[in-house]
Amino acid sequence: QVQLVESGGGLVQAGGSLRLSCAASGPFSNYAMGWFRQPPGNEREFVAAISASGRSTSYADSLKGRFSISRDNAKKTVYLHMNNLKPEDTAVYFCAKGRVPIVQLTTSAYDSWGQGTQVTVSS
Repeated sequence: QVQLVESGGGLVQAGGSLRLSCAASGPFSNYAMGWFRQPPGNEREFVAAISASGRSTSYADSLKGRFSISRDNAKKTVYLHMNNLKPEDTAVYFCAKGRVPIVQLTTSAYDSWGQGTQVTVSS
C-alpha cells in the first residue's frame, strides 16, 4: 500500500505559478502517476499523468501549455508545475498512483490517492 502526500498549494494571483509536489511512501517507480482536481461544486477531473518511466505524459486539453507533470523516481515524488494560473484553476488538487506503468486518464485507473491540496487563484 502506498501513501501519498501533496504539498505546494496555496493562494496565488492570476498569472502566477505554483509547483505542487506529491511524495510517496511505498511502491512508486513501477507505476504511472496522475494529478486530478476537484473545483468547488464539481466532480473530480483529470489534469495530467506520467508513465512510470517518465517518458510519456498526457494532459487535459484545456491545460496543455500551462501545466507540466514530472517525476523523480529516486525521490519518489511527482510534481505538477502550473503556470499562468487562472481563477478557473481554483480547486483541490489530488495526486494518485496508477494500477499500471502506462499513462491512464480515468479515476478508476488509480488505486491510491492523496488527501489533496487547495489551490486558489484570485483575479
